[in-house]
Amino acid sequence: MCRARRPLARLPPAARPGSAPASPAAQPGRLQPRGARRRRPVPGRVGPFVAGGRGCAGAGAPRLRALRGLRARRPGEAGRGRGCGRPSPPRSPGTYIGCFSDDGHERTLKGAVFYDLRKMTVSHCQDACAERSYVYAGLEAGVECYCGNRLPAMSVGLEECNHECKGEKGSVCGGVDRLSVYRVDELQLGSRKRRTATYRGCFRLPENITHTFPSSLIQANVTVETCSGFCSHKEFPLAIIRGWECYCAYPTPQFNLHDAMDSSLCGQDPEAQRLAEYCEVYQTPVQDTRCTDRRFLPNKSKVFVALSSFPGAGNTWARHLIEHATGFYTGSYYFDGILYNKGFKGEKDHWRSRRTICVKTHESGRREIEMFDSAILLIRNPYRSLVAEFNRKCAGHLGYAADRNWKSKEWPEFVNSYASWWSSHVLDWLKYGKRLLVVHYEELRRSLVPTLREMVAFLNVSVSEERLLCVENNKEGSFRRRGRRSHDPEPFTPEMKDLINGYIRTVDQALRDHNWTGLPREYVPR
Repeated sequence: MCRARRPLARLPPAARPGSAPASPAAQPGRLQPRGARRRRPVPGRVGPFVAGGRGCAGAGAPRLRALRGLRARRPGEAGRGRGCGRPSPPRSPGTYIGCFSDDGHERTLKGAVFYDLRKMTVSHCQDACAERSYVYAGLEAGVECYCGNRLPAMSVGLEECNHECKGEKGSVCGGVDRLSVYRVDELQLGSRKRRTATYRGCFRLPENITHTFPSSLIQANVTVETCSGFCSHKEFPLAIIRGWECYCAYPTPQFNLHDAMDSSLCGQDPEAQRLAEYCEVYQTPVQDTRCTDRRFLPNKSKVFVALSSFPGAGNTWARHLIEHATGFYTGSYYFDGILYNKGFKGEKDHWRSRRTICVKTHESGRREIEMFDSAILLIRNPYRSLVAEFNRKCAGHLGYAADRNWKSKEWPEFVNSYASWWSSHVLDWLKYGKRLLVVHYEELRRSLVPTLREMVAFLNVSVSEERLLCVENNKEGSFRRRGRRSHDPEPFTPEMKDLINGYIRTVDQALRDHNWTGLPREYVPR
């Protein structure tokens, strides 16, 4: 059976699932960095770490304190153990470099960022960074993974990286503002899955190439792979080729990739293309990190804003866009542990804390609506919303319902119940909402930057054009169903269509009556 959405899971912060456990530093002697060597015991120092309470000195030998006696392995150095014998070989071949300080405002590793608040492991972080062509992987606070190609000159003491990985007991995943850093470039030979550059199109060159493209490489017979590799190493998300010239850049107002030209204009031989005013643009595996920093509001918000939608209308995706555009976390009327574990940190904050830029809700009804001062009302085609929510119920955020689910009695019961909710949700918010911004999911997908600019202005946040373009470059996020089913069913019977089309007409007219434009043309039946 498909899992029904639980309507209310509002818990005080202390009672919320996934509350932070006691720091693993309480037993620091159990932790050791992957690839680190043990030292021979020295006079006056506690001996090698003990397994099960027994060390080289026999039963009762004291436990090692906070990684004492460990040092980073030098590149190419074998991981031989001393004292108690050989340590267990690391399951992932990345070389441990050391413990480094990190600053939330100026990251040590400036590449991609990943979170897993339940299952983060050293191997998971290393593989994620290697697949994106990064040289270094750094783990922080047990749950965060950072990637990059450059390290600072100075490290800190190994004992300052004392947090255990959430998904791997006994392994070190940094500390508070501390990174456990590994070199993972040797993994990249087997990590081709995401390393291929993606063709973005043929574009007209900007007027000032030197100013717009910060890094360049001139090389005879330059290839896409060469240029993409060069720009990946420089941590740029775009690789641009014109003849023998390779340039690296970010999307900017001067080069925003919104006006693609005919690809044939870039299909000339290198010498002719070098003299032309067009260039080929490729997306490198490197993430655009200009918009990945997020935090809670420094002061409680005076305006309590809802991000309201019917289930399956793209609320999680809209939260991803808002968080990366504004730099502030979004909250939720509910608690979804999966979203929290993947980096939506506002999910665990109490929904009335006012520390988040807006609060997700699927609720309708006068009392629930009037608690908010204003709201972004996100509307999606009900046919698409119903299918998306049924998929989520049956197979989670990223899965698809099985054929047996569509053929069972659950599906028609679901449509009969939820189709009316799609309509009443919009009607209630139009009736009781104090201040609204109506956003159509389809328009957000078609015209992301203009629509998102309108949304952040409604939230009273000033955002640079560069940051919006960064969001556009990272627009999908982590909670989009990838690809399509091998065959997409046509689940709606004629009776279902008649029912849904009636609700579409009702909502379309209600929007017009409240001085909003009606529903997009693809909603309205003809």
